[in-house]
Amino acid sequence: MMRRQMSYRFEDQDASPIALRMNRRFSRVESGADLKDYFDRGDIASRENRWNFEVAWEVANKVGGIYTVIRSKAYVSTEEMGEQLCMMGPYKEHCARTEMEELEFPRGNPLLDAVNALRSRGYKIHTGRWLVDGNPQLILFDIGSAAWKLDQFKSELWEKCHIGVPHLDIETNDAIILGFMIAEFLEEFRNCAINYSQNNELSPPRIVAHFHEWQAGVGLIVLRTRLVEIATVFTTHATLLGRYLCAGNTDFYNNLDKFACDEEAGKRQIYHRYCLERGATHLSHVFTTVSEITGYEAEHLLKRKPDIITPNGLNVKKFSAIHEFQNLHAVAKEKINEFVRGHFYGHMDFDLDKTLYFFIAGRYEFGNKGADIFIESLARLNAMLKHEKPDTTVVAFLIFPTKTNNFNVDSLRGHAVIKQLRDTINSVQQAVGKRMFDTCLKGHIPGPDELLQKDDLVKIKRCMFAMQRDSMPPVTTHNVSDDWNDPVLASIRRCHLFNSVNDRVKMVFHPEFLTSTNPLFGIDYEEFVRGCHLGVFPSYYEPWGYTPAECTVMGIPSVTTNLSGFGCFMQEHISDPKSYGIYIVDRRYIGLENSVQQLSSFMMEFSRLNRRQRIIQRNRTERLSDLLDWRTLGIYYRQARVKALQAVYPDYLDDTSTFGSRSNLMFSRPHSEPPSPTSSRHTTPAPSVHGSDDEDSVDEETELKELGIK
Repeated sequence: MMRRQMSYRFEDQDASPIALRMNRRFSRVESGADLKDYFDRGDIASRENRWNFEVAWEVANKVGGIYTVIRSKAYVSTEEMGEQLCMMGPYKEHCARTEMEELEFPRGNPLLDAVNALRSRGYKIHTGRWLVDGNPQLILFDIGSAAWKLDQFKSELWEKCHIGVPHLDIETNDAIILGFMIAEFLEEFRNCAINYSQNNELSPPRIVAHFHEWQAGVGLIVLRTRLVEIATVFTTHATLLGRYLCAGNTDFYNNLDKFACDEEAGKRQIYHRYCLERGATHLSHVFTTVSEITGYEAEHLLKRKPDIITPNGLNVKKFSAIHEFQNLHAVAKEKINEFVRGHFYGHMDFDLDKTLYFFIAGRYEFGNKGADIFIESLARLNAMLKHEKPDTTVVAFLIFPTKTNNFNVDSLRGHAVIKQLRDTINSVQQAVGKRMFDTCLKGHIPGPDELLQKDDLVKIKRCMFAMQRDSMPPVTTHNVSDDWNDPVLASIRRCHLFNSVNDRVKMVFHPEFLTSTNPLFGIDYEEFVRGCHLGVFPSYYEPWGYTPAECTVMGIPSVTTNLSGFGCFMQEHISDPKSYGIYIVDRRYIGLENSVQQLSSFMMEFSRLNRRQRIIQRNRTERLSDLLDWRTLGIYYRQARVKALQAVYPDYLDDTSTFGSRSNLMFSRPHSEPPSPTSSRHTTPAPSVHGSDDEDSVDEETELKELGIK
C-alpha cells in the first residue's frame, strides 16, 4: 500500500507557482454549437475542396484505448466529412480480416491516383472501408513491404532531426516505416489533388492530417521536415514518459516541474521514443491533449502547452423507451447472479436481493489504476458493513488481464454442481406437476407424500451433498501464474479478504477480459457493466478514463478521481457530481490514508441506499450521456482542424472560431435533490415516499411528483 500520493502542500493565499499553474484553466477553444450542426456528409468540405486524414496505429487494429477513441468517433466524423475523410494506419491481417471490407477508390479520385503512385514504388497498400458505424474510408499500409528502406528512413531522420533509433527496437522501427509511408502518400496525394483541382476548375485543395500518439507522429515529423504544405494536428492521449514515470514509485504530480526529462527517458531506454513524441509535439501546427490534467503533464514533459483540449467521447445510442436501460440492468444482473451462485456454492450465506456488485477493470497497472487503494478500501468497507448492515453483501469484481494457467477447477466445479442441481429440480418439478394433474383429474387434492416421492428426495439430497465444500470459495477464477508475486492476490492476502462466511465483502479476481464465450460468465463486458451497481476507478494516472465514461453512458454510477481526465471534466461541467452518481476521490491535495478513507466512505454511502434510491440515481447518471456524446465533444476536434488549416491557409474562414461559451454543457444540481443550508450534507438521492422497491417502477415524472416538485 505504500503508494506515491500528492500531499496538500500549498495554501490558498500562499500558493506556489506550480499550484497556480495547476489551478489555472488550460487554453481551450469553447464552443456554443454541437458537431451535429455540421452533419452534411462532407457537402461543404467537398465544395471547399477540404480533405481530412486521421492517422493512428490503432486504426482497424485493436491494441488499447486509442482504438476506442478512433472507432467510436468514426460515425460523427463521417457524418461531418463524408468521403472527404480517410483514416490511415498499419495493415494487421488478424484484425483487418474481420474489421475491413477491401474496396478500391473510384476512378478519377485523387486518392486512387496517390495509392497507385505508391504501389508503383513497391509499397503494398490496402484500401476499403472500416466495418464500424459510419463506414469511413480506410488506407492501411503493409509495413513489411517497405522494410527494405528502413536504413534510408533512419538516415533521413538522423540527418534532419538528429534522432537515432536502436536497431533492436522493433516497435519504433515499425513506427518509422509507417510514418515515412504515410508522409510519402500525403505528399503524393497533395500533388494529385492539385492536378485534379486544376483540371476540374476547383479551388486549391486544403488538407489537414491529424496524428494520434508518438507511433503516428513520425509521419508528421517527415511532412514538416520535407516542407510539405499540409496542416497538421498532433494529439497525445498520454505522454510516453509520464506512463513510465508513474509505473514506478514516483511522486509524479508534485515533481512534474523538477524532472530532468532527457535523463529520465535515458534511464528507461526510451530516449529515442521520447524525442519522436516531443518532435511531433513541437512541429505540429496545433497540439492537443485529451484532458487538462494531461495538458499540465505535457507542458512540463513535452515542453509545449496544448492549444486545445479535445475530450474523448462515446457514440451514445438513446433508447426509445426512456427507462429501457433499467430493464437491461435487471436482465444483466440476473446473469451475474448465475455466476455468483456457481462461484459461491456451498457458502451462499447471503441474499442476492441484498447484494451489490462493484467492479474495477482495465489494463493491469496495479498502482496507476488504483487497484491498491480499492482493495484497501474494500477491507474497511467490510468492517463497516459487519457493524452497520450485516444483511448487505458486496461482491467486488477485479477484471485485470494477466498470465494464467487455465481456469480454477473449483470455479468450474461449482458451476457444474449448480447446473446439476437446477436440472434435477426441473425434472422433479415436471414429475410433480404431472402427478398433481393426474391426481386432480381423479377428483381429489393430492397430499405431500403423493407429490414428492422418495426417489425425488434422494436425487435432491445427492445434489445438496455434492454442494458441500470444506474450503472457502476461491478469490480468483483462474490459476494465476506466479500467484505469490501477483500484486492483486498479495494485497487481498494482506487485507484478509478470503470470502469467509463472516465477510460482507466477497472478492472475485477475474484475470482476463470478459467475452460471451467465457465458460464462467458467458457475458460481454458491456453487459457485465450494465449488470453491476457501481464502477470503482480510483486511478492515480488516467489521462482520460473510458471505463467510468462507459459506466455513465449506461446509467451506472461510478467512482473516479481528480487526477483522471474524466474526473476533472465532470467537476468542471457538473455543479454537484455526487448527486448524479459520479463520486470523485481526491488524490491530488490529500494524503494516501485520507484518500482511502474517502473511497471507503463513498462505497459505504452507496451501500446504504435502498433499491429505489439506486434507481433514481441511475436515472440521473444516464442523463449525463449527452455530455459525453461525440455529437457534443466532437466539435473540439473540428476546431483543432480549423485552427491548423488557418495556420497553413490564412485565407480559410470558419465560423467555429467565433463561438462563445458552452453554457449548455453545465449540469446544475438535480431538481429532485433538495438544497441544504450546510455544506456537510450527504448528497445522496432523496428517500422515496411510499418505499416501493420495484426495479422498473420509477420514471422522472413520478420521481418529481413524489418529491413535490413541479
